[in-house]
Amino acid sequence: MSKKALNFLCISTYFKGEDFLRSCKAQGNNVFLLTKKKLEFEAWPWEAIDEVFYIEDWNQNDITKGIAYTFRTIKFDRFVALDDFDVEKVALLREHFRMPGMGRTTAHYFRDKLAMRVKAKSEGVNVPEFTDLFHNDDINAYADTVSPPWLIKPRLEASATGIKKIHSKEELWQVINNLGDERDNYLVEKFAPGDVYHVDGLNVDGKVKFSRVSKYLDTPFEVAHGGGVFRSASCEIGSKTEKALQKMNADVMKAFGMKFGASHTEFIQSKATGELFFLETSSRVGGANLAEMVQYASGINLWAEWAKIEDANLRQIAYKLPKVKNQYAGIVVSLSRFEHPDTSSFTDKEIVWRMNKPWHIGLIVVSDSSERVMDLLNNYTQRIANEFHASAPAPDKSL
Repeated sequence: MSKKALNFLCISTYFKGEDFLRSCKAQGNNVFLLTKKKLEFEAWPWEAIDEVFYIEDWNQNDITKGIAYTFRTIKFDRFVALDDFDVEKVALLREHFRMPGMGRTTAHYFRDKLAMRVKAKSEGVNVPEFTDLFHNDDINAYADTVSPPWLIKPRLEASATGIKKIHSKEELWQVINNLGDERDNYLVEKFAPGDVYHVDGLNVDGKVKFSRVSKYLDTPFEVAHGGGVFRSASCEIGSKTEKALQKMNADVMKAFGMKFGASHTEFIQSKATGELFFLETSSRVGGANLAEMVQYASGINLWAEWAKIEDANLRQIAYKLPKVKNQYAGIVVSLSRFEHPDTSSFTDKEIVWRMNKPWHIGLIVVSDSSERVMDLLNNYTQRIANEFHASAPAPDKSL
């Protein structure tokens, strides 16, 4: 395919993906953004956007008809979902307009936590013991054979939203009954204390082209439900754990049919046995500023490279990954009791990024030493907890 300008319709109902939009434009393409009207005044990279389409709320039929009308004069070449909550919606649009890329079936594996577990288990990927909430006898059999505690999880929420810890069969049924007709949208799985890792990657031609393993120093569940400080840091490069998780991530991507694009996948390592389990994945760049942490450690901008991969795939040309560096990075983020916290007292030369968001405080550090990164994160976490930290209750999603 010649190097003519292609028309990318980028869809995001949240403010994110600025570097994707810039990179897509830098490849010589026309960039169209479909987003919510309430995001009109966010700091979108307007210089990289040729036209923007606003919606109030997502109505699949109305949006399909709106795109169809626009398609009469603009021949779109690619639809891209920039946020996790848009993945399945955009997959439906691709199928309607016969657009290349991930369809609904594959997209479901990257959005539905039950579909993820069923598919992973069928493909030989290790997952915690789980069951759906469809059939009463199955639930009773699970509760009688798998020891608590368990976690009840909504199938389609992101991160730790809506998750509840359950300690007995009686409590389990109480929660299930409270869910009423919504119970089919949840699952229950074994809770095993352990370290939670995330693998942030880029996929090309059905294979993992780049991946970086990091560990949450406090799990997302602990932060969301305990009001803690969010932290993550690069895993020891070349370690047994890193190699095992990179292989496991590749197995998940293959099992779920990921052909090209970015992915963010989470695993847990049991404290009791050291065994690794797959938790969940998504076909997008990780949130919570993890992309920035990965970039400072590796030199790879996941958003920008994802755009290049989409472009190369559409043009049927080879994608070339930039040179990867092997440093260590760590991030610490917290709600702040100050609207604009003053971080000038944090002066270490390893600091490469400071969060600029009201009522938040955050820092990223980079070093050639993983020990130095950990020392800094531990020090900063204590200081932030004492001087800045605020907390807010996690939404319970009516559990």
